[in-house]
This record gives sequence, structure tokens and C-alpha cells, in this order.
Amino acid sequence: MFTGIVEELGEVTAVEKLADASRFRLRGRVVTEGAKHGDSIAVNGVCLTVVDLGDGEFTADVMAETLDRSSLGALDTGSRVNLERPMPVGGRLGGHIVQGHVDGTGHIVERRISENWEIVKVSLPAHLSRYVVEKGSITVDGVSLTVVDAGTDYFTISLIPTTLALTTLGIKEPGDPVNLEVDVIAKYVERLLGNTAQEPEEPVR
Repeated sequence: MFTGIVEELGEVTAVEKLADASRFRLRGRVVTEGAKHGDSIAVNGVCLTVVDLGDGEFTADVMAETLDRSSLGALDTGSRVNLERPMPVGGRLGGHIVQGHVDGTGHIVERRISENWEIVKVSLPAHLSRYVVEKGSITVDGVSLTVVDAGTDYFTISLIPTTLALTTLGIKEPGDPVNLEVDVIAKYVERLLGNTAQEPEEPVR
């Protein structure tokens, strides 16, 4: 489990295209400290498994399903990425419960710059709109954020200077894709209440 508190702004150092997958090599000296083969690291909100480690970098294999259903397929050498290790047992839940299972993708629609923060509008897939509420939690590219305004096909978030400086959300431009993970509690409540609405598409990992 993750919390959506990004530990490090990493970088893709190599991408190897395979027949039905890709192998990414990523630089992240903070998240690789103490890591070992088989550990999990969230990359732009997608939980990936560490294959190899060395000199502050790690490799991870990403299958075609994940590439198709998340924004990881758009990454290339030099791309910046948000990195987070799983929360240890007894650790502080600084953001909210984040599984690293992306529910869908949106894209940056517009940015409104203020003196001390930015309001960012993000498109919202129709099958996720019922889970997004004003002042609720949502994960955008692995960053735990509070929804400012929730529409039927969009939502807005307010980004403080720290988030702008230390995550990819500070450099994303209108049209850029982002990974979205809605609050898992909302999905469990819907299931328990027996909602007959169309089920969302399967998340990816």
C-alpha cells in the first residue's frame, strides 16, 4: 500500500521495447536505498516490481496491459517520474490509501496560475466520475490530492509550491496524460450497497 506522498522525482534512463512488454530502467536514489529484488515501487502511481538494482537505479518490467491502460506507455528516456516506496507497517498515512492500481487515465486540460499555487483542471473518464467528489481524495500520477471541484467529465486540484517543485505535476502541460486512481473506499461502499451501475474497467498493476 502507498500513501500518495511522492518521495522523489526520478528519471527514466532507458526503455527496452519487448514483443508484448517494455523494460524500464529508472533512476531514484531515495527509493532504491534498502530496496531489493521483488520489492514494489510506485512509478507515476503504478505499482511496479523491482527486477534489478544498482547504482541508484532499478529496472521494472511493464506488461502490455499496463502500457495500454496507463500513461507509462508514453514514457521515454529522460522522462521524469514520481516515485514512492510502499508505506511500512506502523508508518504514517500522510496522504490516503493508495493501492498503485490505476483506474484510468485523464489529461491536463488547463492550468490557472496564482501567486502561491496553481489550479489544474484534469479530464475525467465517464466510468470514474461517480467516485470523484468535492473535497474527496484522488491520486494523480501517484500524488494524493484533494478534489476542489468535481464535474461530470473533469475535476480540479490545487497545487501548492512543494507539489509543483517536487512532482511531475509541476511540469505537466495541457494535453499531457496522467494516471488516475480513485479512492478505493468509494468502490468498496458501492459494492457493499449493491450498486447495479456499470462496473468500472479493471484496474492495472
